[in-house]
Amino acid sequence: QVQLVESGGGLVQPGGSLRLSCEISGSISSTNVMGWYRQAPGKQRELVATMQSQSGSTNYAASVKGRFTISRDHAKNTVYLQMNTLEPEDTAIYYCKLAQMEGLLFRDYWGQGTQVTVSS
Repeated sequence: QVQLVESGGGLVQPGGSLRLSCEISGSISSTNVMGWYRQAPGKQRELVATMQSQSGSTNYAASVKGRFTISRDHAKNTVYLQMNTLEPEDTAIYYCKLAQMEGLLFRDYWGQGTQVTVSS
Protein backbone atom coordinates (compact mmCIF):
# COMPACT_ATOMS: atom_id res chain seq x y z
CA GLN A 1 0.00 0.00 0.00
CA VAL A 2 1.40 3.35 -1.06
CA GLN A 3 0.43 6.53 0.74
CA LEU A 4 1.21 10.15 -0.08
CA VAL A 5 0.79 12.95 2.42
CA GLU A 6 1.15 16.57 1.35
CA SER A 7 1.92 19.50 3.62
CA GLY A 8 3.09 23.08 3.44
CA GLY A 9 0.09 24.82 1.93
CA GLY A 10 -1.33 28.04 3.29
CA LEU A 11 -2.11 31.68 2.65
CA VAL A 12 0.58 33.84 1.09
CA GLN A 13 0.68 37.30 -0.43
CA PRO A 14 1.38 37.81 -4.14
CA GLY A 15 5.10 37.66 -4.78
CA GLY A 16 5.65 35.38 -1.81
CA SER A 17 6.97 31.84 -1.59
CA LEU A 18 5.86 28.48 -0.25
CA ARG A 19 7.39 25.03 -0.20
CA LEU A 20 5.13 22.01 -0.46
CA SER A 21 6.22 18.59 0.75
CA CYS A 22 4.93 15.16 -0.18
CA GLU A 23 5.99 12.27 2.04
CA ILE A 24 5.66 8.85 0.42
CA SER A 25 5.38 5.58 2.29
CA GLY A 26 4.87 1.99 1.25
CA SER A 27 6.22 -0.10 -1.58
CA ILE A 28 7.87 2.24 -4.06
CA SER A 29 9.22 1.05 -7.37
CA SER A 30 12.65 2.18 -8.48
CA THR A 31 11.09 3.28 -11.74
CA ASN A 32 8.53 5.94 -11.14
CA VAL A 33 7.44 9.45 -11.93
CA MET A 34 6.61 11.91 -9.20
CA GLY A 35 4.47 14.91 -9.90
CA TRP A 36 2.58 17.88 -8.58
CA TYR A 37 -0.82 18.79 -9.96
CA ARG A 38 -3.30 21.47 -9.01
CA GLN A 39 -7.00 22.14 -9.28
CA ALA A 40 -8.54 25.57 -8.99
CA PRO A 41 -12.27 26.05 -8.28
CA GLY A 42 -14.32 25.33 -11.38
CA LYS A 43 -11.32 24.11 -13.36
CA GLN A 44 -9.86 20.76 -14.29
CA ARG A 45 -6.86 19.34 -12.52
CA GLU A 46 -3.69 20.31 -14.34
CA LEU A 47 -0.07 19.26 -14.31
CA VAL A 48 2.34 21.57 -12.51
CA ALA A 49 5.64 19.67 -12.51
CA THR A 50 6.98 16.13 -12.81
CA MET A 51 10.26 14.38 -12.11
CA GLN A 52 11.42 10.97 -13.35
CA SER A 53 13.10 8.99 -10.59
CA GLN A 54 15.90 7.37 -12.54
CA SER A 55 16.97 10.18 -14.86
CA GLY A 56 15.99 13.09 -12.65
CA SER A 57 14.56 14.84 -15.66
CA THR A 58 11.86 17.40 -14.92
CA ASN A 59 8.94 18.88 -16.77
CA TYR A 60 6.99 22.04 -15.92
CA ALA A 61 3.80 23.69 -17.01
CA ALA A 62 4.50 26.84 -18.98
CA SER A 63 2.67 28.93 -16.40
CA VAL A 64 5.07 27.99 -13.59
CA LYS A 65 8.36 27.54 -15.44
CA GLY A 66 11.06 29.67 -13.89
CA ARG A 67 9.05 30.17 -10.69
CA PHE A 68 8.49 26.64 -9.37
CA THR A 69 11.05 23.90 -8.76
CA ILE A 70 10.38 20.21 -8.12
CA SER A 71 12.96 18.24 -6.17
CA ARG A 72 13.28 14.95 -4.34
CA ASP A 73 15.03 13.64 -1.25
CA HIS A 74 15.40 9.89 -1.80
CA ALA A 75 16.58 9.25 1.75
CA LYS A 76 13.41 10.81 3.15
CA ASN A 77 11.10 9.54 0.38
CA THR A 78 9.87 13.08 0.06
CA VAL A 79 9.15 15.24 -2.96
CA TYR A 80 9.11 19.02 -2.76
CA LEU A 81 7.66 21.84 -4.77
CA GLN A 82 9.34 25.18 -4.17
CA MET A 83 7.03 27.95 -5.35
CA ASN A 84 8.39 31.46 -5.75
CA THR A 85 6.90 34.69 -7.03
CA LEU A 86 3.42 33.37 -6.39
CA GLU A 87 0.49 34.90 -8.21
CA PRO A 88 -3.25 34.90 -7.39
CA GLU A 89 -3.68 32.55 -10.38
CA ASP A 90 -1.65 29.94 -8.49
CA THR A 91 -4.45 29.58 -5.95
CA ALA A 92 -5.58 25.95 -6.00
CA ILE A 93 -5.51 22.67 -4.19
CA TYR A 94 -2.15 21.07 -4.91
CA TYR A 95 -1.91 17.30 -5.20
CA CYS A 96 1.09 15.01 -5.17
CA LYS A 97 1.07 11.99 -7.49
CA LEU A 98 3.21 8.89 -7.81
CA ALA A 99 3.02 6.84 -11.01
CA GLN A 100 4.87 3.53 -11.04
CA MET A 101 5.03 0.15 -12.69
CA GLU A 102 3.59 -2.71 -10.67
CA GLY A 103 4.06 -5.91 -12.62
CA LEU A 104 2.57 -5.22 -16.03
CA LEU A 105 0.43 -2.31 -14.88
CA PHE A 106 1.20 1.37 -14.50
CA ARG A 107 -0.54 2.59 -11.39
CA ASP A 108 -1.21 6.08 -10.02
CA TYR A 109 -1.35 7.11 -6.38
CA TRP A 110 -2.58 10.50 -5.17
CA GLY A 111 -2.29 12.46 -1.97
CA GLN A 112 -5.21 14.19 -0.30
CA GLY A 113 -4.18 17.67 -1.44
CA THR A 114 -3.08 20.85 0.28
CA GLN A 115 -4.66 24.27 -0.22
CA VAL A 116 -2.56 27.15 -1.52
CA THR A 117 -4.16 30.59 -1.48
CA VAL A 118 -2.38 33.60 -2.93
CA SER A 119 -4.10 36.80 -1.90
CA SER A 120 -3.39 40.22 -0.45
